[in-house]
Amino acid sequence: MERALTAPAEKQKPLLVAVVGPTGSGKTALSVSLAQHFNGEIVNCDSVAMYREFEIGTAKPTSTERARVLHHLLDFVDPTGYITAGDYARLAKRSEDLRERLRQHAQTKTPAYLHRLLSRLDPHAIERIHPNDTPKLIRAIEVCLQSRQKMTDIWEQGRDPLTGFRILRLGLNPERQALYEHINARAKRMFDCGLVEETQRLLAKYGSAAAPLSSLGYKQAVQLLRGEIDLEQAISAAQQAHRNYAKRQITWFGREPDVIWLTGFGGDPAIQNVGMTQVQKELSKN
Repeated sequence: MERALTAPAEKQKPLLVAVVGPTGSGKTALSVSLAQHFNGEIVNCDSVAMYREFEIGTAKPTSTERARVLHHLLDFVDPTGYITAGDYARLAKRSEDLRERLRQHAQTKTPAYLHRLLSRLDPHAIERIHPNDTPKLIRAIEVCLQSRQKMTDIWEQGRDPLTGFRILRLGLNPERQALYEHINARAKRMFDCGLVEETQRLLAKYGSAAAPLSSLGYKQAVQLLRGEIDLEQAISAAQQAHRNYAKRQITWFGREPDVIWLTGFGGDPAIQNVGMTQVQKELSKN
């Protein structure tokens, strides 16, 4: 889930519309149009957009979009801060000392080492975490050490149910090739609009302490600034990384139950009208 909005409903629990879909599918455009039409508010669920000072590479809502609709949970985490899905969803208490030790340890070890360590603590968890996904590896190791539970045991317990709302799930599912072309164009536009300069400023100010610098786009800009790749390679690598991410998201959201899929981009007025119809239908239920 990357975008959510709430809209009022009389005599019933308020309606929460979860707008899901792969990166580049237009979730922001759809959520803004729906929230404005139904006098709703938007709750950001994108992990990198929660960080302050990271703008170009996060594709945050523009100042115009924010002026049209009230947004929540944007720009509320310090660049050197750290937040997990559990922190966000359940406001769970964190063990900063343990996490900091793991993060420092990770800087001296390869992801392969962390992957082997997790395989000993929780052999089944490694089947669901990519060997190079350092943040998730650290989180899983942390859970094992802190709670003395396996990450897979916690997954099997399920997520805490969201109560107090009726939930409507709208999913954006553009044609795959069109999505990839859009992703390629957007990644290049980020570089054209100053992603490297923004990354240079953030790198100089925070160094490796700013976790989002390892996220898509920023990672390739850092490699460029360090002379590891040239501009053309950085753009190509960012495009490929975003396409791969979109592919994983499509697989992930495809498992979500009760999603109403809209075949197109969220910025398409026709798709927005379909979304409005679905929301109105839900609001009209007695």
